[in-house]
Amino acid sequence: MIIQPKIRGFICTNAHPVGCAANVQQQIDYVKAQAPFGEGPKNVLVLGCSTGYGLASRIVSAFGYGANTLGVCFEKEPSERKTATAGWYNTAAFHQQAKDAGLYARTLNGDAFSNEIKAEVINAIKQDMGKVDLIIYSLASPRRTDPTSGETFKSVLKPVGQAYTTKTYDTDKDLVHDISLEPASEEEIQHTIKVMGGEDWELWIKALADADLLADGCRTTAYTYIGKELTWPIYGHATIGKAKEDLDRAAAELNSSYADKQLKAYVSSLKALVTQASSAIPVMPLYISLIYKVMKEEGTHEGCIEQINGLFRQKLFDAAPELDEAKRLRMDGKETNDATQAKIKALWQQVTQENFHQLSDYAGYHQEFLHLFGFGFAGVDYDADVNPLVEW
Repeated sequence: MIIQPKIRGFICTNAHPVGCAANVQQQIDYVKAQAPFGEGPKNVLVLGCSTGYGLASRIVSAFGYGANTLGVCFEKEPSERKTATAGWYNTAAFHQQAKDAGLYARTLNGDAFSNEIKAEVINAIKQDMGKVDLIIYSLASPRRTDPTSGETFKSVLKPVGQAYTTKTYDTDKDLVHDISLEPASEEEIQHTIKVMGGEDWELWIKALADADLLADGCRTTAYTYIGKELTWPIYGHATIGKAKEDLDRAAAELNSSYADKQLKAYVSSLKALVTQASSAIPVMPLYISLIYKVMKEEGTHEGCIEQINGLFRQKLFDAAPELDEAKRLRMDGKETNDATQAKIKALWQQVTQENFHQLSDYAGYHQEFLHLFGFGFAGVDYDADVNPLVEW
C-alpha cells in the first residue's frame, strides 16, 4: 500500500507506519542525548500513552529512567485496505524499541474510562510490576461513559456566561475569519466536567490504591493547558476551563485522601502545541501558528518531548517543586510570560487573510500536524509500498 496523507478538515484519516516509527525514534534519540537522568520512576502507568504528551511521558520514563511502562490507549488496528491510527503505529514502534533495549513494555487497548480496562491494568501490574510509583493521566476524549451509571457524556467547546467572537484560522479553507461561539448551558458545562475533569483520574487512583498497587511516595500528574488572555475565552473562561478547575479539585482531594501513602498529585500545565485535540479547538490553529513564529524567533520553542523531559527532570521528582497559586506544576512559562505574550498580541491584532502566512509560522504548524500521523519526515520514502499490517 502506498500511503499518502488524507486530510479532512482538522484531522488526518490515515497514518504512515514507517513515519510514525521515525517520530518515535526522534523522541527516543532526544531523550538518550539528555543523560544522565538521576533518580526517577521505576514502574510507570501511562493513561493515554500513544500520542502527544502521553507518548512523550512513556518515552522519557523508559529511555530516560529505564522504567517499566504499562500503557493504556484506544486505537484502531490496521486492515488490508486501511491503515491503523497513528497511536497504534506509535505504540508498535515504542514496543520494538523497548524490546531492543531490554525494557519491559506492555500496552492495553481499550476504553480507559471503563471498569473492565481498570481491572485488566490491575491484573497486569500484579503480574508484571508489583507496585507503580508514577501514574500519568493524559487522556483526551470528546466523550466518556460513566462506568457505574452507563450514561455517556459529551464535552463541548463553548464559552461560559456570554457569547464570544474572535479570530480563527480554518486550516481546511486556508481562511482567517471571525468565529462566534454561543455560551454553554449548565448541562453542557456539567457534561464537559464529567468528560474532561478529575473524576476518572480519581477513580483510577482509588482502584490502584484499593488493590494495594501504589508505591509509597507515588507521584501522579494530569496534564492541562491554561494559556493566557487570547485563549482564555475558549480555555480558561469556558467549559474546558470549568473542567480544568475540577482537575485542580481532584489533585487536592488525592493528596488529602492518600496522604498515608505520601502520594503527590499534581496538575501539570504544559505549553500549547499541535495535537490531535488542539487542532479541533477554535482559535488554537491561529494562536499556535503565531506563537510558533514568536517562540522560534526567541529560541524558546519546545515540542512534546522537550516539555516532558523538562517536567520530569526539573519539577515532577523534585522534593519541593515550585508551584503556582493553584498548586500546579508549570512548564508553560516560555509561552505565557508577559514579553512573549505582548509580541503574540501584536501579531494577533495585525493578522488578516492577506498577511497570515507572512506573520505566522503556519508552515511549522502544518509540518507538526503531518508529523502527528507519520507524514513529512525526512528520510521516509512516502512513495514506497508499505505494509499497513503492523502488530505490537
